Amino acid sequence: MDNNRNFLLAAVLSLAVVFLWQLFIIQPRMEREEAIRKVEQERQVAAGETAAPKAGDGSVAIPTAPSSGATAVPGAAPAAEQGSKVARVPLKSGKLEGSISLRGARIDDLRLLLYRETVDPTSPTIRLLMPSANENGYFAEFGWSPDEALGQLPGPATVWRLASGSELTPDSPVALEYENEKGLTFRRTIEIDENYMFTVSDTVANGGSGAVSLKPYGRIARFGTPETAGIYVLHEGMLGAIDEEGHEEIGYDDIQEEKRISKPRAEKGWVGITDKYWATALIPGAAFTANYNYFDQGRAFYQTDYLGDPVNVAPGGEVQVTSRLFAGAKKVGVIDGYEADLGIVKFNKLIDWGWFYWLTQPLFQFMDWVFGLVGNFGVAILIVTVCIKLIFLPLANKSYASMANMKKVQPEMTAIRERFADDRQAQQKAMMELYKKEKINPAAGCWPVLIQIPVFFALYKVIYVTIEMRHAPFFGWIQDLSAADPTSIFNLFGLLPFGVPAFLAIGVWPLLMGITMFVQMQMNPAPPDPTQQMIFKWMPVVFTFMLATFPAGLVIYWAWNNFLSILQQGFIMKRQGAKIELWDNLRGLFGKKGEQKT
Repeated sequence: MDNNRNFLLAAVLSLAVVFLWQLFIIQPRMEREEAIRKVEQERQVAAGETAAPKAGDGSVAIPTAPSSGATAVPGAAPAAEQGSKVARVPLKSGKLEGSISLRGARIDDLRLLLYRETVDPTSPTIRLLMPSANENGYFAEFGWSPDEALGQLPGPATVWRLASGSELTPDSPVALEYENEKGLTFRRTIEIDENYMFTVSDTVANGGSGAVSLKPYGRIARFGTPETAGIYVLHEGMLGAIDEEGHEEIGYDDIQEEKRISKPRAEKGWVGITDKYWATALIPGAAFTANYNYFDQGRAFYQTDYLGDPVNVAPGGEVQVTSRLFAGAKKVGVIDGYEADLGIVKFNKLIDWGWFYWLTQPLFQFMDWVFGLVGNFGVAILIVTVCIKLIFLPLANKSYASMANMKKVQPEMTAIRERFADDRQAQQKAMMELYKKEKINPAAGCWPVLIQIPVFFALYKVIYVTIEMRHAPFFGWIQDLSAADPTSIFNLFGLLPFGVPAFLAIGVWPLLMGITMFVQMQMNPAPPDPTQQMIFKWMPVVFTFMLATFPAGLVIYWAWNNFLSILQQGFIMKRQGAKIELWDNLRGLFGKKGEQKT
């Protein structure tokens, strides 16, 4: 009676934990992500998909450039500039489209042509950057730190003149010019490659009579606090890599508390802001000092910036400084290519591979290679699962053989339990002696599940974090492997005309996963310990609810892996001459109520 009461209590508590976890953790996360998509979609429709942002984007308060001395603070553009209209230079490549404002030479209008808000091919394309006049303004800018002795230096309010080029493309750079009252001429050449990297080359010509010293800067500013997924396996916020010391991740909450985080001078590195699939990053061309900032005066905004070492220009001479800006999708091959070809230190950390990067990255590379052969990431997951099973085959075979041997000594185990029915300690001691004599591992049945955990977590990171999985279809109703199975048993998988709460969205693939997990566990002898019996009975139910809101690709992996394990375990047990317990366990499971009544 006590065991039955404890079993019922444990089962109720387990299910309560699962439901509460779904209700207060998973469902709010899914609602946040859906709200982000809807807001972004409405904003893009309101702004106009093809219309360039209006000129005069400097008419609102904007942050000032990093200065040589004190901390940068928010400020407004000079009054004379605020109401004026400034021309824009269009930019276009096969992957990007937008424009550059001649005020500040600011890159503040950028759309990603290959990516859309939803799987619907008519949904708006992703808009990454937008002018500061927008509520969610997000832009990048390069300039020279203010110095009154040198006159007006290029900064946020500077209106550049278009010297050459009419449209920025991978084949046609544009050149901008600005000359101040002190005889300094600034020429800026902006280039873009076929992916997401801008190269900004600034030349300073000194027409004065004395030498000058200037400090170049670059900054990325983002107004408002972005909505994030809010899940611990993914970082969204500020990040960077300074020299070889490693990379750092600074959340929006952290920088709100610190206000400003300054890094020591570095010879190389980068700083930026990342979302789940998109990012911006500044890559200085020379030694620099980097900062992460949060300003809450007026309009709140976040800013990552760097201030370069002084550049000395002799009278009649000129000096060139080259920096880069990454603004686009975090596609693995592109990011790795930039790190290798441009020598950007630890640039692959722009993608959040996590602590197990040594497993996550190779797993993705292998899966991406298989995808190149079959053309479907869902099929690639199935093939990679088979390969993983082959790698762990010796360990799994040993585990299943141990379970088969455990079945052979089942009569002796029953006799021990009967002999020491009133002495639990003596019973456990006798059991351990039996296990030792027969070379049986009583935990062998757990190994097939335990060895999956690191691979499961790595695969979860791959599917959840990499943009290659975003909107990747499988077959049938699974049109996005990075999203949960959209069906639910509670509305008969869409046959009934109503939706269900997120914690009840138990789709086809989660059910298949739960069924295969249940069948796999029922093939083993029932554990002698009542607690283990309870765990084995309810684990498939718990996992079904837990994985229901996980990416469909991950659930497909788990279900397929269980199916392969069932085949493998059945073959080994038959070869060992051990009886497969599936049907007996099922009869015992559903026949216990009747036995108790008699």
